[in-house]
This record gives sequence, C-alpha cells and structure tokens, in this order.
Amino acid sequence: MAKVAVVFAPGCEEVEGLTIVDVLRRMGIDTTMVGLEDIHVPGAHGIELTCDEIMSDQLLDYDVVAFPGGRGGAQKLRDNDELMKLMQKRNAENKWDAAMCAAPIALARYGLLDNHNYTCFPGINEEIAKVAPTANFETDITVVDNDGKIITSRGPATALAFAYQIAEVLGYNTDEIKHEMLYDYLMLQKK
Repeated sequence: MAKVAVVFAPGCEEVEGLTIVDVLRRMGIDTTMVGLEDIHVPGAHGIELTCDEIMSDQLLDYDVVAFPGGRGGAQKLRDNDELMKLMQKRNAENKWDAAMCAAPIALARYGLLDNHNYTCFPGINEEIAKVAPTANFETDITVVDNDGKIITSRGPATALAFAYQIAEVLGYNTDEIKHEMLYDYLMLQKK
C-alpha cells in the first residue's frame, strides 16, 4: 500500500493540506499528517491542526511527501534546512514530492525545480524564477513532471484536483472518488 506524508508548517493553508489527507484517506491510502515543528500546528486562518507525528527521517519512507501552501507555512518549509536535506535525499532516491500554492518556493530553494515543469499560486512563480531560473512555469491546474518526480498545483480551489493527481501518480484510479465527492459534477458545470 502507498504511503503519503503531508507536512504542515505554522501558517499553512488548512484547506489545502486537509483536502489531501481527506481524499487520500477516503481512498484507503495510508496518509500521515506531519508537523514541521510540533504536533500542534496553527493554520493561516486560525484553525489548529493536530498532526500524527513530527518531522523526522521517516519522511524518507513515504512514496509521496506533499506540502500545502499558505505563504507563512511555505516560507517555513522553504527555510528549514533539515527538511531541505531530507527532500533532497528523497529526490536522489527518485521518490515523488508534491507542493501547491506558495509551497513550490520550498522545492525551488531545495534545487528540486531546476529544469523541471511546475505550477503555483499566481505571482509566486516570479519569486521562484529568481531562485530557480531554469524551472518552467505552467498555468495548468496541476502539473506532473515525471522526470523530476514533482507534482504541483495552484491554490485552495485546486486542492481536490491536486489530491486526485497524487493518487493517480501512485497508480490509483480516481473515477469513483471523483463521482462520490461530486467532482465530476463540478467539472461538468464549469463554463
């Protein structure tokens, strides 16, 4: 069974992180909430999150490590040297990593976006271009770079698409969960 870790930093975008956890757990995918600094993580909008564990070398054991955005949380992820070393090691081991909204700024600092395709919250790409000038910004809802083993997405409204994309990269069929959660209905309604 696939294992996914979602890393929550103080100031994270709660809906993004919790959507990943919710969707993947509904699908029966082993998903762990990991606090960057503590089990208790204050979100960007005053929602206190209680994680399953605190960041450690165990991040190396997961099939995917995902970062929700939120500018404050993304900056804390970006600036954490211990996390950077773990993510660089994961990348060297050819493991998948995912980041959405503002969180790709962390992957950029770690060197993981160099020469790879990604997306992010509008405007964050300008910050990323300064750190990772060879990274290729795209405007799709989600972007999968198979060579870099990177999955990225845009922001709160794209959290469901991001979670489904993570499941699909892991080899899961998401048709049923999309139907159960009315995502297929939503996609039919967009104009």
